[in-house]
Amino acid sequence: MTTENYYLTLTCPNKPGIVAAVSTYIFEAGGDIEEAQQFDDKASKRFIMRVSFSCPSDANNALKAGFLEIAKRFELTWELRAVKDLKRVLIMASKLDHCLVDLLYRWRIGELPMIICGIVSNHPRDVYASIDFADIPFYHLPVTAETKPAQEARLLEIIADSKVDMVILARYMQILSDELSTKLSGRCINVHHSFLPSFKGAKPYHQAHARGIKLIGATAHFVTSDLDEGPIIEQDVTRVTHGDTPEDLVRKGRDLERTVLSRALRYYLHDRVLINGATSVVFSD
Repeated sequence: MTTENYYLTLTCPNKPGIVAAVSTYIFEAGGDIEEAQQFDDKASKRFIMRVSFSCPSDANNALKAGFLEIAKRFELTWELRAVKDLKRVLIMASKLDHCLVDLLYRWRIGELPMIICGIVSNHPRDVYASIDFADIPFYHLPVTAETKPAQEARLLEIIADSKVDMVILARYMQILSDELSTKLSGRCINVHHSFLPSFKGAKPYHQAHARGIKLIGATAHFVTSDLDEGPIIEQDVTRVTHGDTPEDLVRKGRDLERTVLSRALRYYLHDRVLINGATSVVFSD
């Protein structure tokens, strides 16, 4: 008998019996649990869980249908996904291409299992002449203050037509409108330096160097209409010294941005990230 691997994620009001009901159901469906992680949020009284399991390969529809009774009983918000059904991702970038190149590399070697539906940039294709996009569609969507509504409308068309699950802002240096951010709520991840709110605007690493900062970092988070304040998925830091130049800080910052964004995306692709109000729960691997 062949088997299929699945991810089950759920959130609900916390009450006794959830883990028992879920694990018993998977067992009775012929499944084998490989990993189970859960979190009881005392503040919100919410229960959050992720289960990775295998089951006979013909059980997909039956699993979903049979789980409805448990979902109703415990008021679950849930998703059941076969691992083979890869997430569909759209990557957006500007002239800074270090995150874009890193994601493409990790995708090519199988580290990021996903379908890349396209690459969107506000700059033309020749800016990326050294990058092999293979058969990935490239969309040049220039934007000005006057054309922003039309540009974002076209972006939404691409997202809908390509059935995109998640948009990744790989150092895309344009601020999304509140309307677009709201429409992409829970479906868009951004990465930026972790100086905010201290050093805003242009050349943040140079501002940090002028102030003698000893730690620099990067943050990946969900995009919301509150600029750079969405639920955080992943962060990292590295130490710097008085001997580091502004260019050294930029170099180290680029490394952090690459690793933090790729980690956040990897967690998402394996259904390890669940939004919990203004925060997120990340079941790291």
